[in-house]
Amino acid sequence: MKRLMYILSAAIIVLAACNNQTKTGEEAKVINPSDKELLERAQAIFQTLPATAENPNNPITPQKVELGKVLYHDTRLSKTGNNSCNSCHNLSTFGVDNLPTSEGDEKKFGDRNSPTVLNAALHSFQFWDGRAKDVEEQAGMPITNPIEMAIPDKPFLVNKLKGIKEYQEMFKAAFPNDKDPLTYNNIQNAIAAFERTLITPSAFDTYLKGDVHALNTDEREGLQQFIDVGCIQCHTGSNLGGTMFQKFGVYADYRTFYKTKVDDTGKKMVTGQESDKDMFKVPGLRNVVKTYPYFHDGGVADLKEAIRIMGKAQLNKDLSDAQINSLVTFLNTLTADIPESAKKVPEILAQQ
Repeated sequence: MKRLMYILSAAIIVLAACNNQTKTGEEAKVINPSDKELLERAQAIFQTLPATAENPNNPITPQKVELGKVLYHDTRLSKTGNNSCNSCHNLSTFGVDNLPTSEGDEKKFGDRNSPTVLNAALHSFQFWDGRAKDVEEQAGMPITNPIEMAIPDKPFLVNKLKGIKEYQEMFKAAFPNDKDPLTYNNIQNAIAAFERTLITPSAFDTYLKGDVHALNTDEREGLQQFIDVGCIQCHTGSNLGGTMFQKFGVYADYRTFYKTKVDDTGKKMVTGQESDKDMFKVPGLRNVVKTYPYFHDGGVADLKEAIRIMGKAQLNKDLSDAQINSLVTFLNTLTADIPESAKKVPEILAQQ
């Protein structure tokens, strides 16, 4: 009898211990009211990234994406064969070259920083001054730019590619309904279709889908700072930016905050309107920790310094070191690399 009582007591102790362990696990998953409020607030301000950036006027197909990938990596799209799209927007380094401005085909440098191509198809317009409406239009511009890829004109490139058997076949497969599939417009569409697949969801997307613990306590505190400081005045949506123009230097001329090498007036250089002076596209912040240097001229290499400048120039706030560090902690949650397959130079080019 005593032995039976001993066994029962031991079983009760074991069950109690198991119950306590279960409660501990459940408690770890409990969302406290402040975390729930922050998540709901974030879900109202930001959106998760889509799988691809669709364009009904340029449907994404496997054949078109594969062609676009080859074109993106092909140095024959430049005059002397020194540059490809990947030269300035290197997919192995988060879609940038990490230089203030990029070196073109003839070893000349531009005067604006090359922004990341990752997630760029989700932007409302392209280039720092917004002169292209989408990545389809944007894709064709650097090719004929004398500083960038330096192709003399559109027919020059079309004729050049028509002399390459592999391209004749790939364009037919990508644009099967076109009588003459190898056109400059289709070169742009193919490159753009590839770029529309370069989407990089991160831990922040998992968080926005409802998993509070996808971000740790420090990262959630950084998100709270991002909202409370006022960064969301411009950096919202799925890309945390890329949807609007903003004057760089709302409270003071941006040139007074760092030693810029060029006097760039932004959108005014396109429109000629004084009201557009120093207006630039608000960059998206996806992968921002990796896409240095910052600003339209690549004038600041350090992210913390860039944040400090933005706080003062755009919000008239002197951010503390603690605030800046917290913001960087949050911005790290936006980092997510693309698949290795997108970075790899296609075999067809390796055989040149």
